[in-house]
Amino acid sequence: MAEVTTLNPHPIPLRGAVRAETIAAEIKRQLGDQLISVIYRDRIRAMRTRSYPLNAPVKKADIEIMHTLLGIELKIGKRRLLCPDLAMARYLSVFARLGVAEVAAPYDITQVSRLADELESSWYRMLMLVEHLAVEQSERFRNKVRAALIADERNGIIEAGAGPAIPQFNQNTKQRKAKF
Repeated sequence: MAEVTTLNPHPIPLRGAVRAETIAAEIKRQLGDQLISVIYRDRIRAMRTRSYPLNAPVKKADIEIMHTLLGIELKIGKRRLLCPDLAMARYLSVFARLGVAEVAAPYDITQVSRLADELESSWYRMLMLVEHLAVEQSERFRNKVRAALIADERNGIIEAGAGPAIPQFNQNTKQRKAKF
């Protein structure tokens, strides 16, 4: 009987050989500074913020931004939160998808729109990389990778903290010079 030799000494890994944690680590490596937790820790927590109780469930819930007669509302599952504007609703929706209980919201409202853009881009880029890197894997495997990434991001945000409920104002209101 003749022996079968292969031309490729490194065979392609089998379908079950790839671990979800490996794919999640590769996605985190590729995103680098664009991870939601990194943006939150380095850019958002560095500025003056106030804590915002979101109380989003850890389990996956439907997140929807609604335009009502009362204004913009963020619907998390069956609960609705009134938001001052669309930018804040977009900002909070990213953290609601991650299932964060309390988050830091920038006190400067001119920064919220830019940060919401960055956070949403990071969220969708993360989901796109899951689909791209696990294209040959099952739906269950992709869900496992997504869940691992979401848990890591949630833990990173919880580590950074939500900050004080009211920001501190370091302004001296006295206009007279102190007498010596």
